[in-house]
Amino acid sequence: MNIGEKLNMTMLCDFYELTMGNGYFVQGMQDRITYFDIFFRSVPDNGGVYLVSAFTGLGAPRWDMYARGAIVGLTRGSNKAHIARATLEGIAYQVKDLLDAMQIDAESPISVLRVDGGASVSSFLMQFQADMLRVPIDRPKLVETTAFGAAFLAGLASGVWESVDDIALLRQSDRIFKPEMDAEQAKRQHDNWLRAVGRAEKWSLE
Repeated sequence: MNIGEKLNMTMLCDFYELTMGNGYFVQGMQDRITYFDIFFRSVPDNGGVYLVSAFTGLGAPRWDMYARGAIVGLTRGSNKAHIARATLEGIAYQVKDLLDAMQIDAESPISVLRVDGGASVSSFLMQFQADMLRVPIDRPKLVETTAFGAAFLAGLASGVWESVDDIALLRQSDRIFKPEMDAEQAKRQHDNWLRAVGRAEKWSLE
């Protein structure tokens, strides 16, 4: 698919939908996000721990129904904060893998990622996502867009708005997260993630 070199491609991505495989950890995050963000930042990094949440296999871009969840890199110095941080970082890695595949298929890089959904309220996750993707992350003031999407459709049908262009003007940014991590460090961490995924792939076939 070639959408043209001049096309400024913007992806809309609901992180909550992408991270349902992380189960209880993400569920209810919005209500306790202040606590969680403090918890994630209680350690300077993941301590070399990576969690692959392939509890029911891996979806796009791998499509491996035989993959299984795995935690790698544990040492005697690992603690629950490292595992919790690795869980959240795993969300960003999965999104990067998916968007990398999408950009290859589209033959066009993305310039910004617009996010919404429950997990997007985590400033820690949004900053880490920007570091991994190397593009700005645009979080709106209104993150619960599923219900509002239905309301917008009803408004279009009843004549409240004339077109989707009118609705697009209603979106307001809350915060723009720009990459802060060194590019080489980000690549090293993602390479380690790929190694962890390699351990989980085809696991139930062995």
